[in-house]
Amino acid sequence: MVNPALVDPATIRATVAEAWIRGHPLLRTYRALYAQALDDADPGYVGGFGVFRHTARPATPADTGAVTPDNDTLPSQAWLDLRAEPWVLSVPAQDRYHVFAVHELDALHAGLIGSRTTGQDAGNYLVAGPDWQGEPPPGLKGVIRTATRLVALVGHTRLTGTTPADLAALRAVQEQYRLRPLHEYAGTPAPAPAPEPVWPVWRDEVLESVEFLTFLDFLLGFFPLTDGLPPAETGLRGRLTDLGIDGRGEFEPAVLPLEVRAEFDRGIADGRARLTRALAELRDSAQLFGTREQLGADFLRQAVAAELGPYGLPAEEVWYGRWAADSEGRRPPNASDRDHVIRFAPDALPPARFFWSATVYALPDHRLVDNTLDRYSVGGHTPGLVRDADGGLTLYVQHKRPANADHSANWLPAPDGPFAVVLRIHGPEASVLDGRWQPPPLTPR
Repeated sequence: MVNPALVDPATIRATVAEAWIRGHPLLRTYRALYAQALDDADPGYVGGFGVFRHTARPATPADTGAVTPDNDTLPSQAWLDLRAEPWVLSVPAQDRYHVFAVHELDALHAGLIGSRTTGQDAGNYLVAGPDWQGEPPPGLKGVIRTATRLVALVGHTRLTGTTPADLAALRAVQEQYRLRPLHEYAGTPAPAPAPEPVWPVWRDEVLESVEFLTFLDFLLGFFPLTDGLPPAETGLRGRLTDLGIDGRGEFEPAVLPLEVRAEFDRGIADGRARLTRALAELRDSAQLFGTREQLGADFLRQAVAAELGPYGLPAEEVWYGRWAADSEGRRPPNASDRDHVIRFAPDALPPARFFWSATVYALPDHRLVDNTLDRYSVGGHTPGLVRDADGGLTLYVQHKRPANADHSANWLPAPDGPFAVVLRIHGPEASVLDGRWQPPPLTPR
């Protein structure tokens, strides 16, 4: 436990602020894990670890549990406990775009399986945690090693239409995704099960109180210090150990001296303020997501990503652009008193190997916008888009449906209030990744 004689107040406050930022993705992940894999009374419960939950229909504004939902693809999600043994993911051969990401507890991804990285053929892929020292069995197309003992497996499969036949065809693909523990795949005896932890009950208010650190202490027990972690990680872990937060799950804030507890509270407030500022200053989300090698030391960027939606994909898989301000600097843009346009010049549509889309979200909660067309995004998938006379493409981002028929065909419905537009380019070309291609401005009319 904290010894105030050994840790000065300024150090406590600074360490707790950094820990709040660093721990934010872990607690966001645990919130989803608890609901989906542990709490059998939650509507989102899927039956425990190693069980897929496939989303069989596109999201709507009524789905308030989703943050920045993406209707270009439908997700397949499972949670894996890798302490006792690895798991094997099997995917079928298919012609649809698909991708599976193995997200670690802090939401960074350890590897990708799918159209861009491994192709369209069928295959078996091993996902192994930091403790496993075995030899992969034959018949595998790949092995993904993780730094954490609990991981989320998040898949996305292309949705090509919303008719009952379209949805049934997608469901048939999803049902061919298969998860097996290694012993079942290899036909070997099952290992001894890992001990069952006392899983702390999730409550959203934990994010705002010193209890945040009791959850972080528990979760660090599934995130051992291993070779390859950045110095920023190991340094923070050392400072947290000085405060009694060492991954054993024994941190007890109730016994903190009052003056020390006050510094903890100030540190948590500092961390929240830093995240709030970073969200307000965010210009685009193109580089928010990636591997530990790409982002492992940038804790603030990871916290921003977790706040916006923790399971994004790296830019080389999906490039995320964000219109968070209009061309006149209004941040966020607001459709209650102004209409807006996004105009792609001739031959300057988003360069995508697979497909692209632009989706409007109502702020501050990043929800889909209710509208008369049930249209939440526009992109290469949208039938009936009308090109400009010169071959360009103009999207009309406004609350009311345009009276002009051509404008109405290209309408991207916005809320009667503040909003943001997110651009997704699946399989971005090199010109997107190196910055030669830039999205056009969001321009008030």
